[in-house]
Amino acid sequence: MVTRAVEDYLKAIYKLQQAGALATTNAIADSMGLRAASVTAMLQQLSKQGMADYTPYKGAALTEQGETAALRTIRRHRLIELYLHQHLGVPWDRVHDEAERLEHVISPYLEERVDAALGHPLFDPHGDPIPTSTGVLPVQDVMPLAELPLNAQSVVRRISDDNPDLLRYVASLGLVPDAPVRVTERSPFDGPIYVEVLSVDSKVAPKRQVIGTEIARNVYVSRP
Repeated sequence: MVTRAVEDYLKAIYKLQQAGALATTNAIADSMGLRAASVTAMLQQLSKQGMADYTPYKGAALTEQGETAALRTIRRHRLIELYLHQHLGVPWDRVHDEAERLEHVISPYLEERVDAALGHPLFDPHGDPIPTSTGVLPVQDVMPLAELPLNAQSVVRRISDDNPDLLRYVASLGLVPDAPVRVTERSPFDGPIYVEVLSVDSKVAPKRQVIGTEIARNVYVSRP
């Protein structure tokens, strides 16, 4: 049985794997704010259910069954985020927490109705890809803004949505999905990065912003 707790664990493991990190017991515990002992017990349960391959002291990897279940939860979460943002006017820095509560309770029927009402979208308000009902993810060829070559024009595609304060801050700078951007200067030793946020209207002058490297690592842009 895929309970709310199981869905949360599968999603956490999936996100760690997508980030290229090992889904160790401690890494999962840190990402979910839980004790390592609790995580170990759940990983053993997931292994028995065929959702994950678990090796003590090393961590877990999702099986095909586990990944399918994780993507179903992620699909519901991101559809809810977009619906709340577009149709209910919920700010993009709040939709993540609201979707965390709702993703476990909507039925497959309602999920598909929401998808249809939104026009079968590919991305959520933060630019994260929305899996299809068959678990296929739209392809994104992106890179962190921190790595964008100087003076290469690009477009913001995705913002990490884990931190509401980060979302509010980058929005105040105009660094939102679909915003054209260009890095004009990068200070050495992880110093400030100077960015021009361009307007789609050629008559409007670019806005020059100064951001820290940590912020730039959480803003993803299309590759030039």
